This record gives sequence, structure tokens and C-alpha cells, in this order.
Amino acid sequence: MLEVTDLRKVYGGFVAVDGVGFALGAGESLAVVGESGSGKTTTARMIAGLEPPSGGRVVVAGEERRPGRRGGADRRTRAGQIQMVFQDPYSSLDRRQSVADAVAEAVALHRPLGGEALRARVAELLDMVGMDDRQARSLPKELSGGQRQRVAIARALAAEPRVLILDEAVAALDVSIQAQILNLLARIRESTGTALLFITHDLGAVPYVSDEVLVMRAGRIVEHGPVERVLGAPEDAYTRRLIDSIPKPGWVPRRRGPDTG
Repeated sequence: MLEVTDLRKVYGGFVAVDGVGFALGAGESLAVVGESGSGKTTTARMIAGLEPPSGGRVVVAGEERRPGRRGGADRRTRAGQIQMVFQDPYSSLDRRQSVADAVAEAVALHRPLGGEALRARVAELLDMVGMDDRQARSLPKELSGGQRQRVAIARALAAEPRVLILDEAVAALDVSIQAQILNLLARIRESTGTALLFITHDLGAVPYVSDEVLVMRAGRIVEHGPVERVLGAPEDAYTRRLIDSIPKPGWVPRRRGPDTG
């Protein structure tokens, strides 16, 4: 579904991404992890076509993506191949639209449906992300953060993408809601064959949704392999530090002493 080769991004002399490459098949899931500034989000944006790469290749379903001006129909086709879900779903939703209308808008953008066929497709997508008829009539402000993220995922799935990129998509949610969304994503890739690219700084979430993990630092890959191997027996010192930073059961934050300054 996705082949990335020697991807590179330079901003005015600063190398943000340098030599990133990997492959992702149908129904597979790859987590890209690293600290803030590691280049993982820039990599995702180049793959999604939101930023032009300075070098390298992105191939989706056998077709190389080249930067440049394109017509509306071609842009929609390319957008339909890869969809991206961001950390803050509220900013991507029209506050005046109901959930059903927001999803219907996304469906109509990619498929010429109307009337009962459109309503049926909207209902199918909302059911896929675990939302009921009552929630379909709600406005974004009436939903929880987890519910809004489900709407964002439904809108992305409306395009029937080959690849779904999730950029810190569960980072703002509490732990119990994170688990629900991660389980939802696992079911979606199993049922649709959509490949998932999961961008996160949280290694604790990786085993729930990904087969492989790619660790980035300062724009470069430092480790890449099966989740069980990388998290269980990391080879790179940076990966070990990331794993050591995951809170363990029973962990309690250290309290600071009184401010004497």
C-alpha cells in the first residue's frame, strides 16, 4: 500500500527528516515514535501530501506521488488514497454541523451518492466507529473528546483510503478512552484492510495497534522492527531511554519540595 524511500525534508538549511524509508502492506500497522522534534509529524505530512519533500519517494498502491499543481479531480483521488486524523478533532469539525451532516459531507466529496444511498453510507460509517442515531444528530460541542475523534475517523474512512495516518490521535484523551479508540482502530484495519500509520510519542500505546515500530531521533531512524522485539529487546540506547520513560504500574510522580527561591 505504501512505500517510502529515502524521504528528506530541509527547512532553510535545517534537516528535519533525513533518509526515512519503510514499506506498509494492506491491513498492516506501523507506529512511528520519538520525542517532540524527532521528525515524525513532518514525515507524516509529507506522506499525506500536506508538505512537499526535499527528496525521496512516496509510492501509494504502486503510484509515485510527485509534488506539483494538479486538477481538482486528481487531488481528490490522491486525497482518497491517504487520509489523516489529527490530535484535535474539534478544530477539524464545523461547529454548526451535526455529526451525520459532517460525515455526509465527507462521503459526498469522494462518492457520487445522494438520498437514501448517502444516508445508508453515513449510518454504516457511524456504526463502524461505534456511534448511534442519537449521537448522529448531535453537534460537536455536545460530544466528548473521544466521540469527536470517532467522528473524525468516520470522516477519514468516508474516502475509503488505502492508508490512514493518525498523528497523535489519542494523545489528548484519557486512558480509558484511548483504549477504546485503539481497539476501534485495530478492528477497522482488520475489517477493511486499511493500512495504519500511527504517529505517537507514547510507546505504551504502540502494542495495542501496531505490528511494527519505527523509532526516530533528530530526523533519522534509529531502530525499526517488530513491536515485540523493539520494545522487548531494544538495540539502540535512545530506544531504551524511551522505554524507560514509560510510567510503570504503581508509579507516583515525585513531589517537589517547597519553593525556597
